[in-house]
Amino acid sequence: MHKILLVLLLIMAPFAIAQDEEPEVVETADEVTETVEEEVAPVEEPVETEEADVAETPVAEEVERSQSASMDLKDLFIAGGNFMWPLLLSLIIGIAVAVERFITFHKARLDVNKFIEQLGRYIRKGDFAGAENLCDRTRGPVSAILRAGLTRRDKGLVDVEKAIEGAGSIEMAHLEKGLVVLASVSSIAPMLGFLGTVAGMIRAFGEIAAAKNVDASLVAGGIQEALITTASGLMVAIPIQIANNYFISKVGHFITDMEEASMFLVDQLADMEHLKQL
Repeated sequence: MHKILLVLLLIMAPFAIAQDEEPEVVETADEVTETVEEEVAPVEEPVETEEADVAETPVAEEVERSQSASMDLKDLFIAGGNFMWPLLLSLIIGIAVAVERFITFHKARLDVNKFIEQLGRYIRKGDFAGAENLCDRTRGPVSAILRAGLTRRDKGLVDVEKAIEGAGSIEMAHLEKGLVVLASVSSIAPMLGFLGTVAGMIRAFGEIAAAKNVDASLVAGGIQEALITTASGLMVAIPIQIANNYFISKVGHFITDMEEASMFLVDQLADMEHLKQL
């Protein structure tokens, strides 16, 4: 029995030793795990810092972009200050009048030589009703003054000439309608721009006087406002002035056509009077 007990004790001894040693092994594993975590933790902190830096980089780029020199029309308009509003109103008025004048002159366009040739055929035939009907069907100042002259043909050439002159004055007023507005816009817009320039410079020097330390950023806003308003005034005035000059030249062409047509009508009526006297 003693031998059996000794054998059992010898067999059970390694298991007992192993059980006593397992807690120490577990503790060693926990220590190793904690050691690894402690070693890994410092490595993860720089990675998080780098990711934070990367995440903050676009924000810095956006700040730089918002302060960059490249600006769209809306930003330029806002940076120009309060004088940009009257400049915008002047531009809208100028464009509206220019478009209206262009449509009017386009409708009044006429091949004068062809028209007076057709009118002459009616007059030589003695068909004054047909001549008046031709004038009524034709748009423009030329047909209007000839229509006025034909209605006075029975009262003599003097009355015909007076009727043509009166109708010509009315047609000239219609042709020159709106050109004063274009001329006003082209002259006022640069003045508004220069006034905005003065206001911007006053603001810039006021900020310099109020600041203890002079910095370029203090005067940048005022100078930018001054330059934007000046450029805007010129950009409004130049195309409007070009349009005004173009329409003035078109009015001159219409005047020449009216004079040519009125002389033709008077000559035709004079020839008919001369034939009647014969």
